[in-house]
Amino acid sequence: MLNNKTKYSQFIKTEAKRLGFLSCGISKAEFLEEEAPRLEKWLKNNMNGEMRYMENHFDKRLDPTKLVEGSKSVVSLLLNYYPKDIQTENSYKLSKYAFGTDYHFVIKDKLKDLLHFIQDEIGEVDGRAFVDSAPVLDKAWAAKSGLGWVGKHSNLLTQKVGSFYFIAELIIDLDLEYDARVTDHCGTCTACIDACPTEAITAPYVVDGSKCISYFTIELKENIPSEFQGKFDDWMFGCDVCQDVCPWNRFSKPHNEPLFNPHPELLSMTKKDWEDITAETFQKVFKKSAVKRTKFAGLNRNINFLKDTNL
Repeated sequence: MLNNKTKYSQFIKTEAKRLGFLSCGISKAEFLEEEAPRLEKWLKNNMNGEMRYMENHFDKRLDPTKLVEGSKSVVSLLLNYYPKDIQTENSYKLSKYAFGTDYHFVIKDKLKDLLHFIQDEIGEVDGRAFVDSAPVLDKAWAAKSGLGWVGKHSNLLTQKVGSFYFIAELIIDLDLEYDARVTDHCGTCTACIDACPTEAITAPYVVDGSKCISYFTIELKENIPSEFQGKFDDWMFGCDVCQDVCPWNRFSKPHNEPLFNPHPELLSMTKKDWEDITAETFQKVFKKSAVKRTKFAGLNRNINFLKDTNL
C-alpha cells in the first residue's frame, strides 16, 4: 500500500500534467548549500549589472523556509513555450518566450488551480505560488527536483525537451516524496559559449548578466553601451542564441497552450515595420505580453540601437 507521501506526490504530479505542465518534480524545502557561495561570488563580481534587486533578500533566495513559514516541500514545474511558427526572416528578433500572453498570468492561474486541488484533495495545506516574481532560484530548485540539469549557458536542460520552458514553484508545508537529481549531459560541448554574440558566458556554467543581450534589451534602463554596437545579432527583446544552438533543443516540441500563441501580426512584421511601429501598434500587438515590461520607449531604444548598427 502507498504511504501518504507517495500518494500525495503522485496526486500532485498527475494534476500538474492535467493542467498542462510539461513536468513536475519535488524537493525538500531547505537551505541551498551549494548555491550560496556561487551566488555570493556572482554578486561580488557585479555580474548582476544594474539588477540591484538580485542583491536583496540573499537569505530568502537560498532558504524557502524564510519565504514560506513552515514549508517542507518545493514543487517545481515546467511549462513549454516553444512556438510552432517563428518570425519572418527579415525582422528584428524577439525572444520566443515573449510571443504570446505574459507567462506570469498564465502560470499563476495554473499554480493557483494546483494549490486549490492540493487543498481540496489533501486538506489544510498552506503555501505560495512563485513565477519568477520573488527571490526564488528557480533553476536550482528545478535541478534539485530532478527536472533537468543546469547547462553551461546556465539554463535548465532536459534530454527529452531541451530548454524552451518556464519554471515555476509551489512552496508548501506538506511532507512529500522527494525526487533525485539527474546527471549533467553537456559533456565537452561548448556550442552556447562559442555562439554568444556578446561573450556573456564567461566560463562554463557562468553567465555575466551585465553582458547578456537579454539584460541590455529588457533590464537596462539607460542607453545601451556603444561598445556593444554590432554585437546584438538583430535581437530587440531578449535573446535565444545560447538555446537555439544547444543540441538538446533538437528535441523541442511546439507547446499546446493557446495563450502563448502570438498576435497574428507579430510573426510577419519586417525590420521596416518595427522601425515604423507606433504606440497604438505596440499596444495592440503586445496587449498582454511580457514585452510591455520594456515599454514602447524601451523597445524603440532597442530598435534604434539595431538600426544604427545596420546603417
